[in-house]
Amino acid sequence: MAASRNDSAPADHARIEDVDLSSEMQDSFLEYAYSVIYSRALPDARDGLKPVQRRIVYQMAEMGLRPDRGHVKSARVVGEVMGKLHPHGDSAIYDALVRLAQPFALRVPLVDGHGNFGSLDDGPAAARYTEARLAPAALALAENLDEDVVDFIPNYDGQFQQPSVLPAAFPNLLVNGATGIAVGMATNMAPHNLIEVVSAAVHLLEHPEATLEELMEFVPGPDLPGGGIIVGLDGIKDAYANGRGSFRTRAKVSIEQIAPRRTGIIVTELPYMVGAERVIEKIKDAVGSKKLTGISDVTDLTDRNNGLRLVIGIKTGFDPKAVLDHLYRLTPLEDSFGINNVALVDGQPQTLGLKELLRVYIDHRLQVVTRRSRFRLGKRQERLHLVEGLLIAILDIDEVIQVIRGSDDSEQARQRLMDVFDLSQPQSEYILELRLRRLTRFSRIELETERDQLKAEIAELEELLASDTLLRAQVAKELDAAAATFGTPRRTLLLNGGPVTPRGRAAASAVELQIADEPCRVFLTATGRMVRAALGEDGLVVTPTRRSRHDAIRSAVDATTRGDLGAVTSTGRLVRFSPVDLPSVPANSVTPAAGTKADHYLGLSGSEHVVAIVPLTEAPPVALGTAQGVVKRVAATELPAGKTNVEIISLKPGDSVVGAAVAPDASELVFVTSDAQLLRFGADAVRAQGRAAGGMAGIRIADGERVVTFTALTATEDTVVVTIAGSTTALTGTDAGSGKVSAFTEFPAKGRATGGVRAQRFLKGEDTLTLAWVGDQPRAVASDGAARALPDAGAKRDASGQPLDAVVGAVGVPVS
Repeated sequence: MAASRNDSAPADHARIEDVDLSSEMQDSFLEYAYSVIYSRALPDARDGLKPVQRRIVYQMAEMGLRPDRGHVKSARVVGEVMGKLHPHGDSAIYDALVRLAQPFALRVPLVDGHGNFGSLDDGPAAARYTEARLAPAALALAENLDEDVVDFIPNYDGQFQQPSVLPAAFPNLLVNGATGIAVGMATNMAPHNLIEVVSAAVHLLEHPEATLEELMEFVPGPDLPGGGIIVGLDGIKDAYANGRGSFRTRAKVSIEQIAPRRTGIIVTELPYMVGAERVIEKIKDAVGSKKLTGISDVTDLTDRNNGLRLVIGIKTGFDPKAVLDHLYRLTPLEDSFGINNVALVDGQPQTLGLKELLRVYIDHRLQVVTRRSRFRLGKRQERLHLVEGLLIAILDIDEVIQVIRGSDDSEQARQRLMDVFDLSQPQSEYILELRLRRLTRFSRIELETERDQLKAEIAELEELLASDTLLRAQVAKELDAAAATFGTPRRTLLLNGGPVTPRGRAAASAVELQIADEPCRVFLTATGRMVRAALGEDGLVVTPTRRSRHDAIRSAVDATTRGDLGAVTSTGRLVRFSPVDLPSVPANSVTPAAGTKADHYLGLSGSEHVVAIVPLTEAPPVALGTAQGVVKRVAATELPAGKTNVEIISLKPGDSVVGAAVAPDASELVFVTSDAQLLRFGADAVRAQGRAAGGMAGIRIADGERVVTFTALTATEDTVVVTIAGSTTALTGTDAGSGKVSAFTEFPAKGRATGGVRAQRFLKGEDTLTLAWVGDQPRAVASDGAARALPDAGAKRDASGQPLDAVVGAVGVPVS
């Protein structure tokens, strides 16, 4: 089949050409598909931006819309972008601008919007009603563009230049994610935490052969802007491995007493891109169709000051947990996210895993820093050349003036200066433009100082460009700076395991669906994870025959599923929680690796972390030891049942809790300090105090030293002391040091507030204990939970340690 083509030539030269219709349509469709893929829908893997987003950020930077300046009308930004760079309609540009400003869509927004930029349930106001300027993070993406860091390309009509890619001071594609539908392909990438992504990028910079498992220690999963909970990490691992996968997200909820005789489900965080109105609508539909029962009302109490707060009232006689289970199944309180990491690499769409995404970005930053360094080197060399010529002129200024006055014109003066003083043409022209006020003695000193500084900077730049190691270190330094400036704590809780409610159309039943209040054991692992496990018939957890990675236990407490436990933190707080929400593991396959990070689970922030978990019901006093040698016992009766977290010790400035454990009067308290001193004394020497007390002197420590570990125990003949020595000058995680395992009976008991006895003799180069532990059946692990070997037990109390094969991150006991 053929079609006619008229080339619109003048009438006297008109011609008609027959072409094959199928061939013409195929060529046209391919051109259209390529245009959509390359120029519209897919982000570049280097800066994580689509062309329209990149043009918006660049043009706003050119307009001077910095964070320290006022907002301007969004319509003005749209007009500038459309008129100079983006040959498409204003609606497409404004939609892209709006998304860059929405904090619920991007983990690190790039535009600071003023006005109604929309919500999860409503669209934004028109461009003439809103204002915008760049956010600080956007400046980091577009910094140093004037230093030849990237290539510039012509705009659509060749009148202006635009960057082909932005320098991108942080991995924007992973941090903010991306969505887009092209021809025959689509991308859907989840946002991540900036600090975690930068940590993984720096690790890959320093260890190019790092495995995916190592990188996932830094990036365990997405970090969604609205928080929520991700249940199950298998799909995330698949996506990080091959670029495709899926995961399920849940709302963050709590069951609270909203009236004296009324319970409600409080929703404070929703799954990614799910709005409260959508949830309310689905709940009403399910209640109206009789698929969901037990709900009395739904109230949206969301405001700007307190954030999202959706209150779902529960009818009397219905179990809130059972109702919540049906809400997960029938409403968007549980949603899925499909990961499809498609991005442009060298102009070609590729599906990339986590390591490939990081590698493409790292290669880009290495190239950016290299080009920037070369540019700066050239500029400094040019300036040094001029300064050296100017110094020559100042030294012989009288002769220079004579040469200039004796010349007929500037051209002759320039040539005579070059001949007489052996100057280059740029130096001669610079001297001719010299102002007389620069001829002072002070100006000469300034020039000499500038010359020396330029030489030093040139040497540094040449050294940087000549060393791949220094170049990578510079990139890592800049990444760390970006993380410190723009990074925020993780918002999304990751649960590796736990039930995922199947979707279906079955009507909700009024029958109670509740987790039985059964005996369980809750573990806090040496690597900071928590998990609960059912107890066997003999009261013991069934231990797996194969050793797992996270199998060293720091604390283990028997409880019931709905009972209360306390988590003691390093800041001296006790956080009350129930094991019912912890990931559960069957009794025949206990592995704490299936748990969740305790700090994330309890919502701790900053440097605060969990040091121990303790029982709260009819328990003996809890003993605490601090880094400055303070000891305290606080009675369980001092821990009020109605509060979720309380302060249980008043710490001095700079002090922190290093250990906590249940301590009956018959037990012993043990301190080990950084200068290898161990002190043991009876717990009955420390009277129980109230929550507000600051404790009493536990061990006398030398200036500049600190307590490494503290514990309370009832010693047996199998109790041992594990000590590991190292050097304070060694980088953390690089020096394995030496270790020793001694019988606890080797250490004599002494009185409280004394100095203890030596626990290990330091070898040459060692000056501190990096780790210590006291208990039965020690098991050592690395920071990632991998098993580590310890020396054989039986060493003398004050003997030196034996060199270790690998760095030990923590010591605990096996699962039992």
